[in-house]
Amino acid sequence: MPTARMSKQQRREQVLKVAGDEFAAKGLHGTSAETIAQRAGITQAYVFRLFGTKKRLFIDAVDAAFERTRLAMLAAAGGLTGLEALAAMGLEYDAMLADRTTLLLQLQAFAASGEEDVRVAVRTSFGRLWESVAATTGLDPVTVKTFLAYGMLLNTGAALDIAEVDQDWARQARTRIQPGLFTHINTETNR
Repeated sequence: MPTARMSKQQRREQVLKVAGDEFAAKGLHGTSAETIAQRAGITQAYVFRLFGTKKRLFIDAVDAAFERTRLAMLAAAGGLTGLEALAAMGLEYDAMLADRTTLLLQLQAFAASGEEDVRVAVRTSFGRLWESVAATTGLDPVTVKTFLAYGMLLNTGAALDIAEVDQDWARQARTRIQPGLFTHINTETNR
């Protein structure tokens, strides 16, 4: 039975998904456009017609990963604000760590930020995430920074698969962050 033809937008989304998987595993320079094309069942020329360059495809895949994270955290916060919103976002982010592709793609993005155009794009994506957390919670910059710093630590632990490591340092790094972590923070402590 013949398969239905994909629209250009559907094909673009399919290629972004395949590219995200490949770039997450091998990075910008370790991934070939040919491999992405083969996995997507299209020609390399069509990949370039859709995205222009492999680097543009990488940047778009990274932006999509950050956007998935941002939108999921905003949805988790719902109508909450303050520390309640932050806690809901944190729970959602913790659940999202099971998607190794998204977290590894974000780490690959930071690693590829030695290239200026990648750095500018990643900065923009990270900035949107920061601004969304800050605007939704209404919390001060130090609290937002602390929250996102914990997120990076969680990313690192998930990337290293420390859940499988039976050593003291790994058990300590896996400890759960309990509600109330930020209760000591107030405007006086963060000037």
